[in-house]
Amino acid sequence: MAVRILIVDDEQIIRESLTFVLRKEGYEVEEAANGREALSKHEQKAFDIIITDIEMPELRGIELLERVAQRSPQTFVMIITAFASIETAIQALRKGAYDYILKPVEFDDLLHRVRKLVEHRELTTENILLRKELSRTYDFDQIIGQSQSMKQVFETIKRISQSDGTVLITGKSGTGKELVARAIHYNGPRKQRRFVAVNCGAIVDTLFESELFGHKKGSFTGATADKDGLFKVADGGTIFLDEVGEIPQHLQVKLLRAIEQKEITPVGRTEPITMDVRIIAATNKDLRIEVEKGRFREDLFYRLNVVEIHLPSLTERPEDIPLLANHFLSLYRNQMSKPVKGFSNEAMNALINYRWKGEVRELENVVERSVIFCDGDFVELRHLPEYFRSPGGGGSPLPQSPGESLKEAIKQFERQYIQQALSNHGHNKEETARALGISLSSLYRKFDELSIPLSKD
Repeated sequence: MAVRILIVDDEQIIRESLTFVLRKEGYEVEEAANGREALSKHEQKAFDIIITDIEMPELRGIELLERVAQRSPQTFVMIITAFASIETAIQALRKGAYDYILKPVEFDDLLHRVRKLVEHRELTTENILLRKELSRTYDFDQIIGQSQSMKQVFETIKRISQSDGTVLITGKSGTGKELVARAIHYNGPRKQRRFVAVNCGAIVDTLFESELFGHKKGSFTGATADKDGLFKVADGGTIFLDEVGEIPQHLQVKLLRAIEQKEITPVGRTEPITMDVRIIAATNKDLRIEVEKGRFREDLFYRLNVVEIHLPSLTERPEDIPLLANHFLSLYRNQMSKPVKGFSNEAMNALINYRWKGEVRELENVVERSVIFCDGDFVELRHLPEYFRSPGGGGSPLPQSPGESLKEAIKQFERQYIQQALSNHGHNKEETARALGISLSSLYRKFDELSIPLSKD
């Protein structure tokens, strides 16, 4: 997106000449004849940079600077001043102006200062984004599960986080592939650099190459300025290619080159650009079948699939449903400030026996909805969506596995029942034991026997 600049001066010849010079450099430029008009335009759609004279009718440059600083501190202001008003320019700098230029304006000097300002602005923006990313927590506590299949996932993440190898995360939509990708990045050596997530299924085919690899000004219609691609933005960090199976075939070879040669070539350029990026890809497709059908390059598949992490569906790990449900319940009751303690046994059984076509994402949505409608201490069946109470509705119960022994079925029921009782009593073990009619020592033996975590007290 082109940088937006507003020129503010009561002398028409100065406005027009500066506008002409800056537009030739690819900037998006507008004009205002005084401070009040400038403030009105800025309020309608904020500018990135404002270049303003000091002495103007209606609203002086210093007053304009003060109002802009109050309303949009992310906008940079540059002052135009005569040599005789140098003291005023210094005053403007103290009030927050970024720079000043002297009249008569030398165009080369102006362009140099504007370029420096744009570079500073981009660096400031990137630092803000980086701080926001790092302020979020992407540790293993955010990936919920105590099933054997999830324990294997945790172990794999821990091992590969410290390496730089390419990772392919597979699993159905909604199983948490991006969460795993972020856990790998933020627990590895690149955690201080950018994590750039790309939804390959959401990019228009004609813009794919430009979005990933960037383009040169004038390389195609609408390319009004040079643009860094997302690979360049992620330089030094990690790029996460979600739905990688959606990348058009004619670009798969360029992605392969980016992985093998660690370089990209923006559209319109002939010289490649080197980059240092860790690549994590994810897909809900079976890429082996896509390769067999000729829709995905075999060599690219093997380059992406150095380490594969498969995220099991909830059907494969029903024992994790109570953990997930209680995790989301805690999250949303805090957000909504509602005193919901847990789920009734009937509601939890409904969640466990439901076929989650939308996986963890759907479960989270259902729990959020249940907290909204809950009007008591516990989420009841009536607080869940209607199809949980209507046979043959939007979901269907999970069929019992014919290969599961009676002993395993009983253990699974006990585990879920005790976990729900723990949640209902705020994870107070003494109260839970009394409610279950067993001794505290028996409860602890059950924890060990059923592999119930003791992380909450």
